[in-house]
Amino acid sequence: MRPSALITCAAAFCTAAAAAMPARAETITAADAKAHVGQTVTVEGAVGNIATGRAGTTFIDVDGRYPDNSFAAVIFAADRSKFPDLQAFGGKTVDITGAVSLYRGKPEIILKSADQMKAK
Repeated sequence: MRPSALITCAAAFCTAAAAAMPARAETITAADAKAHVGQTVTVEGAVGNIATGRAGTTFIDVDGRYPDNSFAAVIFAADRSKFPDLQAFGGKTVDITGAVSLYRGKPEIILKSADQMKAK
């Protein structure tokens, strides 16, 4: 293979690999999450409460307790087993990454995997 063809192949491989990797999400406060609906971001804030409803949905209130929290992370019952030690996050500052959506006027991120939430 000629050197110019090798360089072209290497450049194409690097470009494809970079495109396949997700971009690092912007870090925002829980109070700013509402301005980022539809975007994938990392929300940083203190866990105010963790509660599981009758249907098995778990709510992680950030920067306050429901109904006064500015943001929530939500884990549906089908995904709850992926988060075995959730109570360990209580009272800690966390980073929650995902797409921000609104539910009843409040911003939230739906958690599907444990790597979306990290304690600081």
